[in-house]
Amino acid sequence: GRHGLPSSTVEILDAKTREKLCFLDKVEPQATIAEIKNLFTKTHPQWYPARQSLRLDPKGKSLKDEDVLQKLPVGTTATLYFRDLGAQISWVTVFLTEYAGPLFIYLLFYFRVPFIYGRKYDFTSSRHTVVHLACICHSFHYIKRLLETLFVHRFSHGTMPLRNIFKNCTYYWGFAAWMAYYINHPLYTPPTYGAQQVKLALAIFVICQLGNFSIHMALRDLRPAGSKTRKIPYPTRNPFTWLFLLVSCPNYTYEVRVLALFSLVGFTQMTIWAKGKHRSYLKEFRDYPPLRMPIIPFLL
Repeated sequence: GRHGLPSSTVEILDAKTREKLCFLDKVEPQATIAEIKNLFTKTHPQWYPARQSLRLDPKGKSLKDEDVLQKLPVGTTATLYFRDLGAQISWVTVFLTEYAGPLFIYLLFYFRVPFIYGRKYDFTSSRHTVVHLACICHSFHYIKRLLETLFVHRFSHGTMPLRNIFKNCTYYWGFAAWMAYYINHPLYTPPTYGAQQVKLALAIFVICQLGNFSIHMALRDLRPAGSKTRKIPYPTRNPFTWLFLLVSCPNYTYEVRVLALFSLVGFTQMTIWAKGKHRSYLKEFRDYPPLRMPIIPFLL
């Protein structure tokens, strides 16, 4: 070998069938698993490196790309077991698909394209300011995510299995369509508490978006470009990152807070309705079941 060390031979077997797939002669002891994957691809082009999982034991853990051959517990002949991880897709592609979808879908409902709400509403526009505001917020949220995917996030794993994208897109695209259908519906009425409620919700939305972005920037600065090192995140001078003192994933805390607010407002309104209906039942029926509560069992 290059460094005066004897070169190794590497044989790669199928982890399931134990069939010999590849025999590599004169492999440098300094070679990394990534380099071995590249050599393997030359004889089996259908298994590009991202699809390969190489392990020392057929049922063991996958070796990391940066693992060095001579540091592994193998002799001059190394036997590695191969598993096919299936078709892979880059994380960037995944996120662009997941986030561009909801942005586009929401706008279809906002502009009321034909076949959604009936002919007379085609390309009409809502008279409520809150509906236009909702569209701006929704679009901003997903444009922010798209830009972060391209310019902020650093992915430690370059790819993920293709099948995952269908599951994730069903969630994001479906949720966007479900929300957009009702918000942009011609019969939509603004919220109960009017302008105050809208202003409060908008303020919380802006704070949460800023907070989420601050956390993403702090996480990015932990990892130098091109490296895979992992460090514990700590608060920075930015007050939005101080949540790190209390939670591991404040970016999700900020995301959920927006949803929690919407749920709370909805819940408050429904509680008012439920209590009214409950009272009228009690007045009307003398033998009304005593255990029943208006909305939450035993509580409310």
